[in-house]
Amino acid sequence: MHQLTVSLDPATRQALDDLADAQDRSAEEVVLEAVHRCLREEALAVRAVAERLAGAHADLLRRLGE
Repeated sequence: MHQLTVSLDPATRQALDDLADAQDRSAEEVVLEAVHRCLREEALAVRAVAERLAGAHADLLRRLGE
């Protein structure tokens, strides 16, 4: 596993610590879950755009493949 250091302003760090405490989890667990969720959502958004573009340009893509 690789480590990543992220600098947080004091208010964000306090909010993270408060959330972790409220969920009886570590701040690292909360951050890791948030990163995973963000990556999933962004991947879905990128896929949706790619599918829309592929559909809009299907004829051109088909001709390029010939």
